Amino acid sequence: MYQFQLLEALTKNANASQRYLAKLTNLSVGKVNYTLNQLAEEHMIVINKEGRIYRYEVTDKGKEFLKRELDQLQVTKVTLHSNERKVVKQAVILAAGEKAEFDQPACLLPIKDTTLLERTIGILENNGIEKIIIVIGYKKEAFAEFKSLKDNRAIHFVENPRYLWTGSMASLAAASQLITDDFILVEDDILIEENAVTELLNREERDCLLVTKESGSGDEAFIEIQNDYLYKISKDIHQLNRIDGEMTGITKFSYEVYQEMLQLFANNKNPYVNYEYVLLDVSRIINVGFYKIPDLVWAEMDSYEHHFKVVDKFYPMLMRKEADFKERELKQTIAGALNITIDEVTSVEVLGGLTNRNYKVTVGDQEYAARIPGKGTEQYINRQDEKVNSEITSNLGINPEVIYFNEKTGLKIVTFIPNAETLNPKTGTREDNLIQVAGIFNRLHTSGETFQARFDVFEKITEYETILADLNGAVFDAHDVVKQQVLELEEYYKSLNIPLVPCHNDPLAENFVKSGEEKMFLIDWEFSGMNDPLWDVAAYIIEAELSPAEEKLFLLHYFKGTMTTESRQQLLLNKIFLDFLWTIWALMKEAGGEDFGSYALNRFTRAQQHLQEYQIQFKETSQLGKI
Repeated sequence: MYQFQLLEALTKNANASQRYLAKLTNLSVGKVNYTLNQLAEEHMIVINKEGRIYRYEVTDKGKEFLKRELDQLQVTKVTLHSNERKVVKQAVILAAGEKAEFDQPACLLPIKDTTLLERTIGILENNGIEKIIIVIGYKKEAFAEFKSLKDNRAIHFVENPRYLWTGSMASLAAASQLITDDFILVEDDILIEENAVTELLNREERDCLLVTKESGSGDEAFIEIQNDYLYKISKDIHQLNRIDGEMTGITKFSYEVYQEMLQLFANNKNPYVNYEYVLLDVSRIINVGFYKIPDLVWAEMDSYEHHFKVVDKFYPMLMRKEADFKERELKQTIAGALNITIDEVTSVEVLGGLTNRNYKVTVGDQEYAARIPGKGTEQYINRQDEKVNSEITSNLGINPEVIYFNEKTGLKIVTFIPNAETLNPKTGTREDNLIQVAGIFNRLHTSGETFQARFDVFEKITEYETILADLNGAVFDAHDVVKQQVLELEEYYKSLNIPLVPCHNDPLAENFVKSGEEKMFLIDWEFSGMNDPLWDVAAYIIEAELSPAEEKLFLLHYFKGTMTTESRQQLLLNKIFLDFLWTIWALMKEAGGEDFGSYALNRFTRAQQHLQEYQIQFKETSQLGKI
């Protein structure tokens, strides 16, 4: 190291004294004298004495040594963070720029039954992105309707008011107050296959460009790679020694590198600079990686000609590729679970499902139902408990046989129900079906089995409210008032010391599946646990929307003709608790990006109505103040 410092100083100061060299290099005079003699011995300098003056000449060998050290320094980068993979939860969509041919932002142009923006947001949400920042500018009013429809999704809009006189780095900087962690950046005019985004997010490199082969579009941003990291970016092919790929407009950023970019941009004199070139400047001292997918299906939409090609060619091509990929991926997952080859899985068909993805799977002459959990369900579902409880109910004959259950991924495979007919709120009110539902409840509630875990509605309320708060979700105006009334009833309810039994806890009509006329199953035991049996009864009454007459008929079958006043009070309490709980659950899901329409409001309104009913019917035990 000392040799390098002195050689570099001598190339500029051949006649310098040892004392002056010591000052230039921050070394002691003794260290300078020793190192100069060492360099002379190694023939990297020649020392010439002219009277009392020493002159130091750097030899060719010394110059070669100096060149090698300088080259090494150029490839040595500063480490700002560990390069271990980090889960990315934030995204930025740059949508401020103007396209000369379009009278609206490119991302809002129709593509079959969607838009680029809707598709991009869907892809991000499918990949666990919880916070999406959209930078707008040109025709910002065009986003008004979109913004009004997204109130319950974690989407934030910021404006670059100087979009006409600035480049994309100014738009990225405009989002700085909302960016709080690593993020993925997507340019708004990019159509790309979902799997590419998934693979980029799964890369270990925290700073990583998504690149592909040359597209020949005429507006390519080429990159050159050295030592497996970004070296150059240019739209001018003559500026590169070689072309290693083309940028796609999608990049993963670490928070630390973003901060470095902001510092560089703060001192920038060119307002039109784009973020790619600021990133390139940062890459001089910090390694920026890349991920290349040569056969990527993607397109950029800068003109009406591009728009036509996207609609007519690229989007249909992408849809076919994604459908084929998802089917192949699903077959591989099923084959791995059943320990068979992928060729033995002859078909998969999509079934219904509110939160999870469900499929009918055929293997030879055997048919199965496969459940893949929806994203985010691991936050509030204990898969180990579900696995144990599912096996217990299979043994009771009220749940299909469990063939495979992975408590880590939530993948579940059961025997397919033959001649399956899923109930709905209409068919669930017929007396023949009410009899079978009541029979399943009786068999479950009187089985004497012990489920894993306890379904405690009051603990669940706290749990879901915590998740809702973490997602910055909103509650209804009267939420605190209703919650206080529910908590006032909690003390009285617990004093009843109701024996706990195995319960399903989420018995929608759609969770009951008939097999012919004589057999019925109850499926999906995600929320199962020990609970008050009348929770299940109250839930079915509400979910199947039973009329007062139908409810009375159902209760006659469940209670076998006799129902006490205490049971009626217990039932109404459960109606209040479950409506309040599922209100919070629905708001939590909406805060996470799902659309539940008026579901939450309907449940909240009904909880208020049941509270009023309870005060009227059970005044002597009511702890409620005037509602």
